[in-house]
Amino acid sequence: MSDFKIDAYDLAWIDGVEDDPKDLCLHGRAVAIIGDKKLEYDATVSATGLCLLRTITEDHIINKDIQMFPCCGHTLIPGEDLSEVYIMGCSNGIDWTVLHEDGYIKIILEDGETTLVEFEQYKQEVFALADKIESFYNACSPKRLPKDAFEKNGYLAFWNEWHRRRNKQ
Repeated sequence: MSDFKIDAYDLAWIDGVEDDPKDLCLHGRAVAIIGDKKLEYDATVSATGLCLLRTITEDHIINKDIQMFPCCGHTLIPGEDLSEVYIMGCSNGIDWTVLHEDGYIKIILEDGETTLVEFEQYKQEVFALADKIESFYNACSPKRLPKDAFEKNGYLAFWNEWHRRRNKQ
């Protein structure tokens, strides 16, 4: 089996401060060790966390949705019942494929390199990162939700999906 580690550090809001009740998206330096490769990117780590939580139960195909380490996640499009969100960002970021295979997670990088990780190890790493991100949010001032209903619902849908996926497991 191969190594898989994922983390984020230098967490901050877009203007670099540690607390901003108006900023809804958390940023930081995302780092993944996949096999013998180290990937690092200044990412919207809140979007990274949700993308990774999705991969606990779903495959992720490279370049078909927002990247695993997206540059931005500037638009949160809520699902009709606010249980899911579509995150729209720009084309910049780092992405890879995640496939489920008989108790393992198969990760395929952009260069085609493939790594096989035990599902439980993968899940523990993803949950640890998700918990770190959520703890940062919880340690900050409560968010001032936008007055615009679409933006507010996007943020609410983001956390509804996050909690469903994190707590379901």
